[in-house]
Amino acid sequence: MKPGHFARAVATAIFTLALMAGCEDLPGRPTEAARPINPIDVTDFDVLWGQQCAGCHGTDGRFAAARPLNDPVYLAIVSDEEMRRVIVEGVEGTSMPGFLSNDGLSLTAKQIDIVLAGMRSRWAKKNVLEGVALPPYRAASAGDATRGAAVFSRACASCHGADGQGGSARGSVVDPAFLALVSNQSLRSTVIFGRTDLAMPDWRGDGSGPPLSPRDISDVVAWLASHRVEYPGRPWPAAPVAERNNG
Repeated sequence: MKPGHFARAVATAIFTLALMAGCEDLPGRPTEAARPINPIDVTDFDVLWGQQCAGCHGTDGRFAAARPLNDPVYLAIVSDEEMRRVIVEGVEGTSMPGFLSNDGLSLTAKQIDIVLAGMRSRWAKKNVLEGVALPPYRAASAGDATRGAAVFSRACASCHGADGQGGSARGSVVDPAFLALVSNQSLRSTVIFGRTDLAMPDWRGDGSGPPLSPRDISDVVAWLASHRVEYPGRPWPAAPVAERNNG
């Protein structure tokens, strides 16, 4: 290479490096910290929870439409394997979708592990049920709706009304639209864990009577499920007969 050509090449290289360095200071260029993260690379629990879970389960895991997961009793009974299965697969026939994905539109397996670990580190309480006989999370067999009616009358009617249509303290638990949105396991979870965010006690009750036995839990779930209808919401119960017949 001729001396003049070499000098021009060196000058060009120096100019290019200086220009590249200067680009970091160009107006509007985001800093490294401000640049968006690929969704599959997000590892912050707060971000993952806020984007994927908070809409149904609440920003702090409570006070939302779906089951509160900020619940030490729930976390003490339900295993990571059980929760992971629900997150991955969703729950058929309900509004809970499956979340496992590798395209950034949902959660990767690693991110699911981060969510589970975050829930336990923030909301679980050690020994919260120490010495307590625990009911099985899943029923070994279906309950009996007839027996469940008696269980409901004894343990639930004081808040939800004698027929489950709602009482002075709580609303209806036999509304067809509600029952169409939840699975039997969701009903069972509510009976076992209550709703701590809504002051509903768990299967042990308020202390005025004995706790529900595993059979009691299965039976009352069977009674609740027996109120499902094929086409919830049709016809509207308060509509005139002629309107219902023509709807």
